[in-house]
Amino acid sequence: MPLVANSLLPTFERLRQEGEPVLPGDIALNQEIRELHIGLLNMMPDAALAATERQFFRLVGESNAIAQFYMHPFTLKELKRGAEGQAHVDRYYETFDAIQKQGLDALIVTGANVTQPDLSRESFWKPLNAVIDWAYENVTSTLCSCLATHAVLQMRHGQKRRPMGFKRWGVYPHRVVERRHPLVADVNTRFDVPHSRYNDISREQFEAAGLHVLVESEIAGVHLAVSEDWFRMVFFQGHPEYDTVSLLKEYKREIERFVRGERVDYPPYVENYFTLQNRAILAEYRERLIAAKQRGAPIPELPEALVSQTIDNTWHDTAEAVIDNWIGRIYQLTSHDRKTPFQPGIDPKNPLGLRA
Repeated sequence: MPLVANSLLPTFERLRQEGEPVLPGDIALNQEIRELHIGLLNMMPDAALAATERQFFRLVGESNAIAQFYMHPFTLKELKRGAEGQAHVDRYYETFDAIQKQGLDALIVTGANVTQPDLSRESFWKPLNAVIDWAYENVTSTLCSCLATHAVLQMRHGQKRRPMGFKRWGVYPHRVVERRHPLVADVNTRFDVPHSRYNDISREQFEAAGLHVLVESEIAGVHLAVSEDWFRMVFFQGHPEYDTVSLLKEYKREIERFVRGERVDYPPYVENYFTLQNRAILAEYRERLIAAKQRGAPIPELPEALVSQTIDNTWHDTAEAVIDNWIGRIYQLTSHDRKTPFQPGIDPKNPLGLRA
C-alpha cells in the first residue's frame, strides 16, 4: 500500500515523480484501511538529509503490508545544521515531544556524522539514548542503521565499536546464518549489501551482548542482527537503503576532499562496485585531475553521468524484502491504538515466539 503524504515534505513529491505510490493525505482520510505510523529519526548531516528520507521512505512504501504508511520524520536539536538544513527541519519535521504524544508503530534511526573517538562524547549521545529508551518501551520495533547500531550497542550493552584502521567501502556478499527468523523469510540466502564505515562491531560482540546474528559476510562482518527478544531492536551494520549511485556520490565527495587538501591520497575505488569500463574511465579522469592540480589549472568535472549508467544495483530487492518482512510482522503484532507496543496476549519478552 502507498505512503501517505501527511505533510508538505518535498520527499513525497520526489518519490511520486519517481513512480512510487504516494497517496494524498485528504484521500487517505476517507479510506477504511489500517494506518501504520513509522518514525524516522534522521540524524544525517544537511547534505544527506533529504536523500536519507527518500531512501527509507521508499523502502517502507514498497512494502506489501495491507496498510497506509504515515511517516514521521524528526531529528535531534543538538545536531548542528546550516541555515538551509535547519529551515528544512523547522518546516517539515516533527518534534520528539509530539512523537511521544501520538505514539509510533515502528521507528527507524539513521546514522550520523561523528567527530569524537568515543560516541558517548558526541552531542547526540544523551538525546539519542532518551529516544531509544522510550522506543524500547513504547514502540513495537526499532530499526537502527549503521552508526545508530554502534551507538545502541554501546548504550545498552557496553559493546564499543572498534576502529578497523581503514574504510570498509564497497558492496559485499552476505549469507543468511539464521534462516528461521521471519525477517529473512523468502529472502535469498546469499545477497549483497553496501558498507561504508571505519569501525566495526564483531559477531563476538553481538553475541556477548546476547543478540542474535541473522546475516553476515566473510569480508564485511555482521550486517543484520536482532535484540535478545528477537524483534524489539533490529540492527543494520551495512546500508541496504542506499540508492544505486550513493557510493558513487561518496566517491565523488572523497575526490573533492583530495582536491581541497583534506586527504593526502587519491581515494581508492569503491570495492565490488565499479565495472571494468568504469574503472578505466575513472583512471583516465584521475590522471587528468592530478595533472590539472599540479599545474594549478581548473579541475575537470567527474564524468558522473557516464559512470552511473553502468553501475549495477545488487542489493535493493533483498533490502525491500527484509523491510517488507519487518513491516508485515509489525502489522501482525502491534496494538492498533499505539497505547501499548503489542496486541493483548503477545509476550513482550519474545513477541515472535522464537526460541534460542
